[in-house]
Amino acid sequence: MSRTSVTAEAKQWILNRTLAGAGSEQVIAELMAAGWQRKAARDALAVVVAENTRARVAVEANDRPAEGMPEPDIAKMPLSLAAGDREVQVLVELKSPRVVVFGGLLSAEECAALIEAAKPRMARSETVNRQTGTYQVDTARTSQGMFFQRAESELHMRIEERIARLLNWPAENGEGLQVLNYQPGAEYEPHYDYFDPADPGTPALTRRGGQRVASLIMYLNTPQNGGATTFPDVGLSVLPQQGNAVFFSYPRPEPASKTLHAGAPVAAGEKWIATKWLRQRIFA
Repeated sequence: MSRTSVTAEAKQWILNRTLAGAGSEQVIAELMAAGWQRKAARDALAVVVAENTRARVAVEANDRPAEGMPEPDIAKMPLSLAAGDREVQVLVELKSPRVVVFGGLLSAEECAALIEAAKPRMARSETVNRQTGTYQVDTARTSQGMFFQRAESELHMRIEERIARLLNWPAENGEGLQVLNYQPGAEYEPHYDYFDPADPGTPALTRRGGQRVASLIMYLNTPQNGGATTFPDVGLSVLPQQGNAVFFSYPRPEPASKTLHAGAPVAAGEKWIATKWLRQRIFA
């Protein structure tokens, strides 16, 4: 479809999506999922933006990094932060990618309680199908896992509020905790946590709460060997220690965020983690 043959219906749809908060890449991805070629989708968006001031303003706003991002208050390099009901240590800080390692985010009792609550519901972990936006079993991820609902119990509400205070991000903008168990040899190959705007399945995934903007991985036990969270682009490995956590954020959903990461194979013992993904908006 050329720049001059965009139908009125298509123009209106593109305008509605931009005004609803979809960025340019998301609009293009949605059009491609509907059968458009990428160039035609890009050209159609350009036509609407050129013809409509509201669309131009919306696209510019939606394509900017979020003005607010999850971020601990560590500009003055404190050794610890008050997170409501618990003092949390700041162990490591990295500017690019934005990575912060926390000590003592969870107590040993809280770690054990999360594991026990998760055990009856564990199943083979799934990954996102980038074409459909659904979840499926994949050989890249060889762990067992499950999802809790947000605020599912008093324990979850307490931890979620602590995370919200620590990262200065609303609790309701987070997904429910995911608990994973890695047995010896299990791993999660290098991947990004954000949803690629170019993937056809992304619109279905961002419908609830928008794009992911940050991740928090909490270690529920300490394996005997292995199981580090690695960041290959910057040569960083975070070793799993019970109660500690690693936080990383990505203002834009692109490889330039340097947030490619992996769960290294467990060499001895087992690894339990709880992951919290943070979204742009309320996750409902």
